[in-house]
Amino acid sequence: MSIWIIFKLLGSLALLMFGMKSMSEALQKMAGPQLRHVLGAMTTNRFTGMLTGMLVTASVQSSTATTVMTVSFVNAGLLTLAQAISVIMGANIGTTLTAWIMSAGMSFDITSAVYPAFFMGIILIYQKKYRYIGDFLFGLSFLLLGLGTLRATGAEMHLGENQALLHFFASFDPTSFVTTLIFLLLGGVLTFCVQSSAAVMAITMILCSSGALPIYQGIALVMGENIGTTVTSNLAAMSANTQARRAALAHMFFNVFGVIWILFVFRPFIDMVCGWVGYDVDMVKETAGTAAFLANSAKLSFVLAAFHTTFNVSNTMILIWFIPQIEKFVCWVIKPKRVDEEEDFRLHFITAGFMKTPELSVLEAQKEISSFSERMQRMFGMVQDLLNLSSSSQNKDKNSEQEFNKLFTRIEKYESISDNMELEIAQYLESVSDAHLSDDTKAKIRAMLREVSELESIGDSCYNMARTINRKYAAKQDHFIEKQYDHLHQMMGLTDQALTQMNQLMGGRKEAYNINRTFNIENEINNYRNQLKAQNIIDVNNHEYTYAEGTIYIDLVNECEKLGDYVVNVVEARMGTRQREA
Repeated sequence: MSIWIIFKLLGSLALLMFGMKSMSEALQKMAGPQLRHVLGAMTTNRFTGMLTGMLVTASVQSSTATTVMTVSFVNAGLLTLAQAISVIMGANIGTTLTAWIMSAGMSFDITSAVYPAFFMGIILIYQKKYRYIGDFLFGLSFLLLGLGTLRATGAEMHLGENQALLHFFASFDPTSFVTTLIFLLLGGVLTFCVQSSAAVMAITMILCSSGALPIYQGIALVMGENIGTTVTSNLAAMSANTQARRAALAHMFFNVFGVIWILFVFRPFIDMVCGWVGYDVDMVKETAGTAAFLANSAKLSFVLAAFHTTFNVSNTMILIWFIPQIEKFVCWVIKPKRVDEEEDFRLHFITAGFMKTPELSVLEAQKEISSFSERMQRMFGMVQDLLNLSSSSQNKDKNSEQEFNKLFTRIEKYESISDNMELEIAQYLESVSDAHLSDDTKAKIRAMLREVSELESIGDSCYNMARTINRKYAAKQDHFIEKQYDHLHQMMGLTDQALTQMNQLMGGRKEAYNINRTFNIENEINNYRNQLKAQNIIDVNNHEYTYAEGTIYIDLVNECEKLGDYVVNVVEARMGTRQREA
C-alpha cells in the first residue's frame, strides 16, 4: 500500500468530518432560535420528547448539539431531567440518518453531483440573505465528496484481495463471543481517539463493503462506536454542573444497556436485519464467485445503517417506559456537589467541553448571564440585611458583631465572584466571536458583553454600599435616626424592584417584556433621590443629625441611584435598545 493512498484515505476522512461539522453549523444558524423554541415546547411527555429529539437531531445532523441544548434547558428549569432523557433517546434515533447518508455515498458514485452543488453554494454565500443555505450546500458537498473519495480509495486499495488483512480478520473466530467483545472494544477506542463516530462508521463501511471484514465483526465495531461517543461526552461533562453530568450518564446508560441486551440476541438480530436488506449472510467467495460475492458485500453499508437504526429504535422502545427509573439511577450515582454558594464562583452553564458550535455557545452564555444577574440581586439583598443588622445592634454584643462581620465578609466574596464571572464570561464570548457567526449572533454577543460589564458594576455598587455601612459601624458612630432608616429602606425597596424586573427579563423572553416598567422605576428612584438630597440639607441645618452622618446617608442614596442606572443599561442591552443619556 503506497503512502499516497494512505494520505488519500486520511484526507478523505478529514473532508468527511469537516463536511459534517460545516453542515451541522449551517443548519443551526438557519434554525437556531426556532429549534430552541421547538425543544422547549414539544416535550410535554416522554413520547413527544423522544420525537422532538429525533426530529431536531435529524435536522441539525448532530446529536451532540441536541444534547447540549437539552442540558441547558434542564439547567434553566425549562425541562425536567426525565424530559431531557426522552429527548436524548430521540437524538440517538435522529443521528442514524447520518449512517443512511453515508451508506448511499458508499453505494453510488456521487462525486460528480457535488460540483454543481459547490457552484450553487458559492453563489449563495455571496448573497447575504441566502448565505447559510450556501454554507449548508458546501458542508453537504464536502461530506459527499469525502464519502466518494473514501469509496474510490477503498476500491483502489483492493481490501477484499489483501491477503494480510484477510488473514488478520480470519485469525478471529467469527462464532466466538470473545471476538465480538474485542471488536466492540476496538470500535469504542477508535471512536474515542478520532472523536467522530461518523469517521469510524465510514471506515467500517469500507472494510465491510470491500469484503474484507465479516458483517458480525463490522456490527460489533458499530456497537462499540455507540459507546465510544458517550465516553467523550461524559469526560466533557466532568467539569460541568450536576445536571449536565447526569444527562451525559443517562446517554451512556442508554447505549451501554442497548449493547448488553443486543449481545444476548446478537446473531438472530443481525440475521433479521440482513434479511430485510437482502444480504446473504452465508455466501462464500469460493463457491459463489468473486463478482457475486462483491455484489453481495456492496449491500453491507445498507446493512450497517439498517442495524444502527433498528438498534436505536428497539432500545428506545424498551427504555422509554423506564425513564423515571433511569432518572432515579443517575441521580443516585451523581450526587449534587455540596459547595457554599458564596465560595463557588465556578461557572455553572459554560464548560469548555460542551462548546461545540457558536450558536449553542451563545445560548449557554445567556443562561450564565441570567445566573450572574440573579446572584447580583442576592448580593443586594445581603446589603439590605447588613443595614438592618447595623440598625438593630444598638448595644453591640459579641454575637451581633460576629454576625455583622460574617455578612460583610460574604459580600466581599460576592464582589470577588462578580469580577471573576465578568472576566470568564467575557473571555468565553470572545472565543466564540472568533468563529464564523451570523449577524444576529454577532449582535447578541456584543449585547451580552455589555450586559456582563454592567452586572459587574452592580456588584461594585453593592460592595461600595456595604463598605460605607461597615465604615460607619466599625467607627462606632451614632446610628442613623429612624427617619433616615425609613428613607433608606424605601430607596432600597425601589432598587430591589428594579433588580426583580431585570431578572424577569433575563430569565424570560424579551418579546413578552415591557421595558417601560424599568424606566418608570428608574424615574421613581431619581425623583426620590432628589427629594432626599433636598430634605437632607434641611435636616442637617435643623441639627437633626450631623453633617458627617448626612454625608454617609446620601452616599448610600446616591449609590442606589447609580445601581438603578446600571440596571437600566442591562435591560437596554438585553432588549437591543440604545443606551440612554445619564
